[in-house]
Amino acid sequence: MDEIFSRNELFWGSEIQDLLAKKHVAVFGLGGVGGFCVEALTRAGIGELTLVDFDSVSKSNINRQLVALNSTIGQKKTNLFKKRLKDINPEIKLNIIDDFYSEKTDFLNNKIDYTADAIDTLRSKISLLESCIKNNIPVISSLGAGNRIDPTQLYICDLSEIENKNAPFISNCIYQLKKLGIEKGITVISSREKPFSLKKISDKEVITTKAGEKIEYTKITPASTPFVASCAGIFMASFIVQKIIKDYKKC
Repeated sequence: MDEIFSRNELFWGSEIQDLLAKKHVAVFGLGGVGGFCVEALTRAGIGELTLVDFDSVSKSNINRQLVALNSTIGQKKTNLFKKRLKDINPEIKLNIIDDFYSEKTDFLNNKIDYTADAIDTLRSKISLLESCIKNNIPVISSLGAGNRIDPTQLYICDLSEIENKNAPFISNCIYQLKKLGIEKGITVISSREKPFSLKKISDKEVITTKAGEKIEYTKITPASTPFVASCAGIFMASFIVQKIIKDYKKC
């Protein structure tokens, strides 16, 4: 294991590497953003990951998602990441939750050190962020990876400091969180780039959770390039690791 993370240790040392091995991060959503986030966290040496996603690989995922290949179409993303991450670090502990997240299927607990929110369904995203605030679990949320091409316009800030509040998905998230009394205290990654899509696509979908809850929602399909979601996921992982290190050095 020392050799796997030897290049990391050249930067932050063996003490920090041992610290990361004791940390537990939950990642919700294993698409373009979440997939790159979990891989970067694994390669950084995070010792335990909880992975939450209900979806299978589709052909339209291939342009931007790590585990999406012609050979993996139809396979569960959670299973594919379990195999991939174990191949990177055989000693990593993985908690696999192949389910749709909702307020009635809350998988958070106080043993989680950090949460990465890469959910693209508004209702589930809001429920997760509310749960993180209530349970005092640090979270970074992806807001603004779809409908964009330029990763250099990504930035990380507090919810209260978002610059492009008028982008539709962002404004909806801010509005829903404000109704819950949440206007700050959530770290987000967003983009200064104006969202663009040649066509608006939306469909009604019904999901049944493992607990039997039926959830109907409108699935909006954004334009997605290979560039922004991947970088957003890596930026999120970098932020989490840097925060863990900074908090440790403060002690």
